[in-house]
Amino acid sequence: MTQSTLITGFPRIGEKRELKYALENYWAGKISQEKLIEVSNQVKEKQWKLQQEKGMDLISCNDFSLYDRMLDTAVMLNAIPERFRSIENDLTRYFAMARGTSSAVALEMTKWFNTNYHYIVPELRDSMDFKLNASKIIQEYKQAQSQGIRNPKINIIGPLTFLELSKSDGNKNAYNYYDEILSVYEKLMRKLSKLDNIVYLQIEEPIFVENPAEEQLQILEETYQRLSHGNNNLNIIFTTYFEHAREATKIIANTDVWGIALDFVHGEKNLESLKYFDEQKLIAGVVDGRNIWINDIEKTQTLLDDISKIIDSEQIIISTSCSLQYVPYTLDNEPDSEIKKWLSFAHSKVDEVALIDKMFLEKKLTEEDKQLKSNLEQAIEERGTSDFININGLQEQIENISKQERDSKFEDRNKIQKEKFQLPPLPSTTIGSFPQTEELRQLRRDLKSDKISREEYEEGIKNYIDETIEFQEKIGLDVLVHGEPERNDMVEYFGEKLEGFHFTQNGWVQSYGSRCVKPPIIYGDVSRPEPMTVKWISYAQNQTEKIVKGMLTGPVTILKWSFVREDKSRREVSRQIAAALRDEIKDLQEKGIKIIQVDEAAFKEGYPLREENISDYEDWAVRNFKLAVSPAKKETQIHTHMCYSDFGNIIDTIEAMDADVITIETARSGNSILNVFKETGYKNEIGPGVYDIHSPRVPSVEEFEAQIRSRMEVLPVEQLWVNPDCGLKTRKWKEVKPALTNMVEAVQKIRESLE
Repeated sequence: MTQSTLITGFPRIGEKRELKYALENYWAGKISQEKLIEVSNQVKEKQWKLQQEKGMDLISCNDFSLYDRMLDTAVMLNAIPERFRSIENDLTRYFAMARGTSSAVALEMTKWFNTNYHYIVPELRDSMDFKLNASKIIQEYKQAQSQGIRNPKINIIGPLTFLELSKSDGNKNAYNYYDEILSVYEKLMRKLSKLDNIVYLQIEEPIFVENPAEEQLQILEETYQRLSHGNNNLNIIFTTYFEHAREATKIIANTDVWGIALDFVHGEKNLESLKYFDEQKLIAGVVDGRNIWINDIEKTQTLLDDISKIIDSEQIIISTSCSLQYVPYTLDNEPDSEIKKWLSFAHSKVDEVALIDKMFLEKKLTEEDKQLKSNLEQAIEERGTSDFININGLQEQIENISKQERDSKFEDRNKIQKEKFQLPPLPSTTIGSFPQTEELRQLRRDLKSDKISREEYEEGIKNYIDETIEFQEKIGLDVLVHGEPERNDMVEYFGEKLEGFHFTQNGWVQSYGSRCVKPPIIYGDVSRPEPMTVKWISYAQNQTEKIVKGMLTGPVTILKWSFVREDKSRREVSRQIAAALRDEIKDLQEKGIKIIQVDEAAFKEGYPLREENISDYEDWAVRNFKLAVSPAKKETQIHTHMCYSDFGNIIDTIEAMDADVITIETARSGNSILNVFKETGYKNEIGPGVYDIHSPRVPSVEEFEAQIRSRMEVLPVEQLWVNPDCGLKTRKWKEVKPALTNMVEAVQKIRESLE
């Protein structure tokens, strides 16, 4: 059989977030392990059958995970940290590694390349007994076959990407474990080669789309020669995505891999890699797996024509640029809108792959194919000429903003702010949000369905703010927040207040574990018709004598956590957002708000994967942050928040942003991140997180005190704030109240020792 189509991977949360609810019910003890597995099987089988019915030749299995695929890989390798080994039940141990227990801190979590998906960071230790556990892989493969899937394609994360993204002992390089890890992969190859006559194996090595180190390239050929050697029944697909992989392609083309998967949507320079191909299959990623706009099939056909001038068309397999886990499941559950015909979710992208394949191979089109082709062509033409997406004169208005950054130095601002605020040493605060209770969600639902009036809704929001302020004052926090009860999401909320955004009803994508987000869609020019946050921040400030922070999401984060239009540069879209935030900060300041936090949680995530593109990004990202905060007076303190980032190579850029206070994640990673700020002589104030909000465990006063004192070993007290890692939206009050109480008590004990 000739294969000509495949999907790199599929969303695993379920059409209606079935897996999310099953996971949360399981963790809450409401359903059994058997029921959780039953739901996960239903999700997998549904998406397998859907792809086969739509004509995909190779269908991914093992792209599914109950929590995270890097965690799955660690389990496959038996890379189980010692603190979890006493847990006998496999599933209990698995979730303990991801979420922690009362006595064991969870594995770290960070962003998967430049996406908003968080992966679990494996730990590699000398004490580990690396050995193969292929039960999940084999089970899913046989399950797919039992459901009538003709050609299951097994997806796994490659050994070099796994090593590069893992955390090793002390100063030890993860590549010290190369031989041990690779030997386990070799055993997996031998085991898989015995399954059937031919087994298709997608080995994902996205680490090679970053600027690969010489060490990585030197072992690449050896690695894949060893994995493919003697395994004649294995058709290995070396898979990269998110950028070009020219260096790796040149090397991997000399091995016995069956196919090489390249991203032609986000890695245009992959065209230059085709000259290295011999007889390998090219899995051509020409349908965008990371954005939600329909495919321009005419443009795609031109691209495929260019590809087929370099390699034989019979070598080409049409595919998505990456897994579809980064886009929503289906448009079927979306109401009609002005832009719906321009959108393509996972289901639609499978249709696009099938249609492009038929057109490329000049197969006969069905009436349904012809209609889809016509709809795509018409929508592309309409979108290109629509007045709906542009605001006349907006560009000129933004260009006329003359003052683009604050006109004062941090040292001057800091002195003024300390005199004005009179905060104690180690001021305590939180990042912004408090738990989004079911009552809050029901309040919003009732408002949308007209079951309650606007007045009743606002009364509910006021009650939540009142209770939140009262709690924070009671435990002794120094700088308060209003808790964000009116906000469904830190990006969606602002998008709803701005022009140029569209919102789906069911456009959920997985962020981590059971956590899903519903990214807004930026389809047109962005502007602010009226104030967005002033009403509720002002209300909260009027309820207390303490300072209440104004809370905004920054221009890069709003951009990064949205699906963004393709007809304008990201630089320009971000600048439009920054101009809108600039007006908001002016209004907050005029209402007497003394501290304003502009979160840039996605700032590091926004970095290009290739070094040659970084300086341009840093230029516009910093400029737009400074534009947003430019109205702030010397006495107005600007905070920003960044989470789950390695700051080592961007510290100069953070200094250029010049926020008065930056809060960062360090609860799981300890001082390894904070040391970067010390080593570079960073002068502005820092709030290193001491409370891991992605775990349900409640740290004790003693744990908090140890965390805080360890931070004091790195930076002077005068420079430090105390706060959780991130917002508390996803936690429950029964966890948050004792945790924050303990955190503040630990701060007070340390202050007493300083007197």
